[in-house]
Amino acid sequence: MPQLDDNTQQYLRDAEQGIKQRTAHFWDSFTNFALRDNVLEVAVGLILAASFTACANSLVTDIILPIISLLPFLSRNLDEKFAIFKPGPNYNSTISTGYNTKDQALADGAVVFAYGNFFDKVMRFFIIAVVLWTVATVYSRVSDDNIVKRQVKCKFCRKY
Repeated sequence: MPQLDDNTQQYLRDAEQGIKQRTAHFWDSFTNFALRDNVLEVAVGLILAASFTACANSLVTDIILPIISLLPFLSRNLDEKFAIFKPGPNYNSTISTGYNTKDQALADGAVVFAYGNFFDKVMRFFIIAVVLWTVATVYSRVSDDNIVKRQVKCKFCRKY
């Protein structure tokens, strides 16, 4: 086996030492980050947040949106509102939109403008935001713990 000269051996030892130091620094940094707080508290918080998200989505989907869909200009299935830009080969001219559902139009190869899905998502966002704001405001009044904080603008730098 060929021998390396002293200069190359020293270079390799220095490189090995640098890699060991960087690996140790990376591991220390990672453990400080990952284990900084109590992991069980974080896990419980995430599970509660997921549960609360499911409750908020159910409130909007199952209770609030059906009431809003009773308005005359909306239909029961807002996310199924669509327009056809270019019909597919199985376009049915006896139906007002040409297809019964958006998925049927997409499967036929039609070019679909799904505006109802976008409006549905925007409406859900605003309703969920209002519901969460209401819950935070009620919690703040009951517990004297301010979740919704008022922003104040600095009179000198004009930043919040």
